[in-house]
Amino acid sequence: MVKTVFRCAPLTCKFFCACRTPMADLHSRRYDTRTTTFSPEGRLYQVEYAMEAINHAAMCIGLKCKDGILIGVENRTVHPLLDPLAGSEKIYKLNDNIACSVAGITSDANTLVGILRLQAARYELQNKEAIPVQQLVEHVANHKQFFTQIGGKRPFGVSMLYMGWDERHDYQMYMSDPSGNFTGWKGICIGANSQAAMSLLNQEYDPSADLKTMTKFCVKVLAKTLDVKISAEKIELMSLQRVDDKTVMKKLRKEDLAALISEYEELEKAKEAALLLQQQMKKS
Repeated sequence: MVKTVFRCAPLTCKFFCACRTPMADLHSRRYDTRTTTFSPEGRLYQVEYAMEAINHAAMCIGLKCKDGILIGVENRTVHPLLDPLAGSEKIYKLNDNIACSVAGITSDANTLVGILRLQAARYELQNKEAIPVQQLVEHVANHKQFFTQIGGKRPFGVSMLYMGWDERHDYQMYMSDPSGNFTGWKGICIGANSQAAMSLLNQEYDPSADLKTMTKFCVKVLAKTLDVKISAEKIELMSLQRVDDKTVMKKLRKEDLAALISEYEELEKAKEAALLLQQQMKKS
């Protein structure tokens, strides 16, 4: 008796056999790989992936207070042989009134920082005054949004926090994401564990606090939300204030950071001891 073996034709097997990729997967990948193609649900997957990459980047936190603004960042690149003057900074000064921090792909951030500095210098040269903060943020946000509309290019994989001052709107803080959207904030956190940090901000943020109090609060948020034990080598803090009609940006030294961290740890130990004593008194 002769057995007859039936084999699927290549075209039929491609679409219907279990041994090949299902049609649904083929359709999803078609929208997945192209920056400018909308999915049937109206989504741009590559833009969403770029925004999701920020959630795995080093944390950045921005806080606005009554007498200034503060930015704190996590520094993951810690190595004894690393030269800190060779471009390992996470906070960038754009002009005399504006600075920014970044979360995401550092090479993309360097490109955008160059665009920001060029636009700020060009505006000041043409108009004999410093560029307004919102105008500078909008300029680079438009540039980022442009890269979500052009085939053959990818979105910038970086979110940025801006802090600045101008005569029209006083102290300002903005956040822009890879889609080109930007928003103003009083307190904001981006990067890894940003949801936990935002939850803490919603509970304890006080906009009427001064810069000294806000600096301690920033250290507290970083200590509670970082994946590693906080130390002076693993964080950076920079403040922006107006002193004698001039904008002053100050980056905290390692010694000052170590003192703030020690103060925070002592307060936490005191709270734990008080809580333990209270529990023992209840039991007795």
